Amino acid sequence: MNQPVDIGERWRLFIAMAAPEAVRVEIEKARAEMCRALREARITWTRREQFHMTLKFLGDIEASRLGQLAVALRGACRGFGALDLRAEGVGCFPDLRRPRVIWVGVREEREQLIKLVRAVGNAVADFTMETREERFAGHVTLGRVKDLQRPESEELARTVNPITQRSFGQWRADTIEIMRSELSPQGPRYTELLKIPLL
Repeated sequence: MNQPVDIGERWRLFIAMAAPEAVRVEIEKARAEMCRALREARITWTRREQFHMTLKFLGDIEASRLGQLAVALRGACRGFGALDLRAEGVGCFPDLRRPRVIWVGVREEREQLIKLVRAVGNAVADFTMETREERFAGHVTLGRVKDLQRPESEELARTVNPITQRSFGQWRADTIEIMRSELSPQGPRYTELLKIPLL
């Protein structure tokens, strides 16, 4: 991380796990299928280089506290070791009838991911005012739905149904990342600030 920091500057941060390139390529194929089927729909699609799984959104944090945040997260990650993850299935939040977010699921068999998310949440509690999610659902966001007419919702359901169980690949995740999100009219830009190893 070599970004200059102004005193009092605040950065919009989140904690994430990146998907490897091979998995991103497979996820991108599913996104392309949906793009073709929903050309006219008002959906903001996620670019391939932005595919990741958010563990915790922090909101605006004083940039000068980044070092303290990293120390807290290193403590939280100690003892976990690498996680075996797989990306599979496509779905929507809250559901296909009223989709707001289109996603690819991320699974982990030993429930270590849930424990890691809980540990991260505890570690960052003093850094954020964001409320804690009651239930974590690992996912990579494919797109955010601005507005869908009924025919488009039906087309989305037809497109998603055949790929609800599709596998996009497996990987071993041995780090989490502190990410910065900068909003713009062209969409968000994500920058990796620090990697924290899962020891």
